[in-house]
Amino acid sequence: MKLLKWLSVVATIGMIFVLLGGALVTKTGSADGCGDSWPLCEGQLIPSEFNFEMIIELSHRLVSGSMGIIVVLLAILAWRKIGHIREVKFLSISSVVFLFLQALIGAAAVVWGQSDFVLALHFGISLISFATVFLLMLLIFETDKKWDTESLIIKKKHRIEFIALTIYTLAVVYTGALVRHTESSLVCPDVPFCYNNNPGGFASYNFQQWVQMGHRLSAIILFLWMIVLFVKIIKEYKHSKVMVGGWAIALSLIVLQALSGALSVFTMLSLYATLAHALFISCYFGMLSYYLLLSNRSAAREMHEQPNHTNTVIS
Repeated sequence: MKLLKWLSVVATIGMIFVLLGGALVTKTGSADGCGDSWPLCEGQLIPSEFNFEMIIELSHRLVSGSMGIIVVLLAILAWRKIGHIREVKFLSISSVVFLFLQALIGAAAVVWGQSDFVLALHFGISLISFATVFLLMLLIFETDKKWDTESLIIKKKHRIEFIALTIYTLAVVYTGALVRHTESSLVCPDVPFCYNNNPGGFASYNFQQWVQMGHRLSAIILFLWMIVLFVKIIKEYKHSKVMVGGWAIALSLIVLQALSGALSVFTMLSLYATLAHALFISCYFGMLSYYLLLSNRSAAREMHEQPNHTNTVIS
């Protein structure tokens, strides 16, 4: 189990670097650093000449390839060691499938090129890939330390809301990726609206400005939704440390996400602000995924207990 724990930690941290590496490739315009060759670079295993974009792209490929091997090993070992836990086999398969899907989309973009709308899917798939590995790590560490989730019952209305919030978050992530791929990041230098550039208001927005404002408005809705949800959690689960503490972390991450997004604009896409923006949304999505797992367990627990309750009433 010790090896499995270490492997899960390395895989989770490594997947964070894969996500940040992808953001760095997009930020520096290094997607074509190796030309249209994949997995080779400019048709060579080791290029004879290097430039900045090539180094960034090669580094990202190296990290992604290494993580591919580690995630496959993690999935196999987790299946063998703790496959009796109900979520492990599903997450093991999903972690491998989404990792390779992520790699295939990246490879297709290099070899054949893709539209901005297709490329924007890449980061969302990478987030799901990270979340599956993150949840596997939590399950591995949960085997010898039981958290106060064994008797946690999450109400059905909140389980549905968690699912809706996760789907909506992926939509917001997609709009953010679309902003990057359509080079719309700085078309609205004002926050939160495009005041100076558009004295005529919304009617005078061009395509890039609509993409940027679409992302900002969807992000504002997500921010407000999180505040309202956190108030509900405090009221209805005030005795659960996992619920109150976890959602407090999730809300904090959304606040940091919003601040890093604004900072990206104010600093003209500073590298640190851009990478922080990708990091915070990745961690936030990991938290959402955890609560989907707890919701699934809660629903299964309710279904298991319901027949027993019925039998007691009948007898």
